[in-house]
Amino acid sequence: MDIEKKENKPKERFHSFKVWGKMLPYIKPYRGLVAVILAAMLADAATSVAYTLLVGYVVDRFVTPGVSQGIMGFALFYLGLVLVKTLCQITLGSVALRIEMYIGRDMKRDLFTHLQTLSFSYYNQTPVGTIVARALNDPGRIAEGIPWFVVDAVYCSVYVLSCLVVMLVINWQLGLLVLAVVPFIAVFTVFFEKRILRVNRKARKINAEVTRHYNEGISGAKTSKTLVIEDKNLQAFHEVSDSMRRTSIKAVRLDAIYIPVISFLTAVAVSFVLTGGGSSAMAGGISIGGLTIFVSFALQIAEPVQALAFQVTRFVAMQANIERVTELLALKPEITDTPEVIEKYGTSMDPKRENWEPLQGRVTFEDVTFRYPDGHENVLEHFDLEVPAGSTVAIVGETGAGKSTLVNLCCRFFEPTGGRILIDGRDYRERSMLWLHSGIGYVLQTPHLFSGSVKENIRYGRLDATDEEIMAAAKLVNAHEFIMRMEKGYDSDVGEGGGQLSTGEKQLVSFARAVLADPRIFVLDEATASIDTKTEALIQEAISTLLEGRTSFLIAHRLSTIRKADMILVVRDGKIIQRGTHQELMDQGGYYADLYNKQFETESTENAFGV
Repeated sequence: MDIEKKENKPKERFHSFKVWGKMLPYIKPYRGLVAVILAAMLADAATSVAYTLLVGYVVDRFVTPGVSQGIMGFALFYLGLVLVKTLCQITLGSVALRIEMYIGRDMKRDLFTHLQTLSFSYYNQTPVGTIVARALNDPGRIAEGIPWFVVDAVYCSVYVLSCLVVMLVINWQLGLLVLAVVPFIAVFTVFFEKRILRVNRKARKINAEVTRHYNEGISGAKTSKTLVIEDKNLQAFHEVSDSMRRTSIKAVRLDAIYIPVISFLTAVAVSFVLTGGGSSAMAGGISIGGLTIFVSFALQIAEPVQALAFQVTRFVAMQANIERVTELLALKPEITDTPEVIEKYGTSMDPKRENWEPLQGRVTFEDVTFRYPDGHENVLEHFDLEVPAGSTVAIVGETGAGKSTLVNLCCRFFEPTGGRILIDGRDYRERSMLWLHSGIGYVLQTPHLFSGSVKENIRYGRLDATDEEIMAAAKLVNAHEFIMRMEKGYDSDVGEGGGQLSTGEKQLVSFARAVLADPRIFVLDEATASIDTKTEALIQEAISTLLEGRTSFLIAHRLSTIRKADMILVVRDGKIIQRGTHQELMDQGGYYADLYNKQFETESTENAFGV
């Protein structure tokens, strides 16, 4: 499945309440806080309307007659309204901020959890920067927008409607003049909605590209410097940042046109009120206090209408963020457990370990055919292989020949297109993926270490391991000596991605981590290719002891290290062309024998020259 093409497919639909409806699960847990906001907003809008009504009351009750009796009581009442409005605004700000923090936290948690469930193919096809932008930037914009949109939009709507109702009650002819402008505002808003949404969708996608370039520029800084390609990286970043600039300017230009036009239409309504209201007051159709209320409302209504117009643009723009987040959450992993398996064995987040059977390590490929999801040809066809528990299978071949395919299938990173794979005599799809992965120790050629100490990284192999067990695992793979040379020993920080350690040291830590997990199946994916010959000799001795009694798959870099394997599979152009023990393959001659002899000659030459 081409995920990126699917994600980048343009969408031309208008604002969709269905899309916004997907945010309800994040709002529902805080409906009590939302109710508080609504109540505070209604009270705030009511006090704002009351302010203006009180101005008209003062004109008719005190100013026009020229009396002051009762003015003190009015002043106290007005002060009470001021206190109520102040409390409402404090409540709105504090509660809206809490909702923003809660929604942002919940959405990021769900995205992080969901990302853990997606298959390896998603990470193979999606740039890290794109994932980071979706998981961090978009939820932040949504969480910030929802509560403040509710606060501003509802307040402005209630206030404007209240003003219009009061104006219609005071003088319905003048009120209709103001209402006449509303259809023009609605039509203009609909006209701009689609354009604003389209530009913001494009901006969100380009922003993900900017994040990707930053991520690759930082994580690959050393490689860029050694290859002297800083200028090319800079040119690529300039192109994407210029595209972001152009798109952002276009979005701002739309806002710059939309909001002033709304302000102009509002000003037209005010001019109608001033002209018609003045004539009506002179003819005695409205009191001076009533005209004061009317003019005040007509002038004051401009600001909330403008604020409402601004919130509409934010509301429309935010849909692009919601679409990106919900599309990511809607992605289904290509490999999942069946409902029956989940019912018995649990999920990766909530496992039922009490139902897990012991894993012995017998692996059977039964008439397996396999094609990669984005491939067009079968990599394996009707392939059979029996791997008894405790035996060692080595997989050899040139770089890019497809050596990892069998291992990926065995670990259920992919599933067979046809046939089945059995673990201990049962189709591994009848048990949970977590059950299988918990019984596999996987050591990669390029290991990944997490930020933290050496001890913490080894402990990831088994979280309940003691310090003594961690040290024993490190000693077994000959990592203890270099760890103790570090400033803080096992408490030394490895840096992001293990940047404080050499490649060989990172590999030894990953070996210790795998040893600590005590798996029944070991997978070593060219695990000693990055280690010097002296360290490799030490670790090979440890591996021979470690693998005893365990099923193991060795993807070999140096053929001299797998001569004792129970079976060697020779892979070429994605196909298994030979199988047998080392001696059997050497006796057969052919591709394996040629490969072994050439490598033996190369290693002999290197040793002779001390390379």
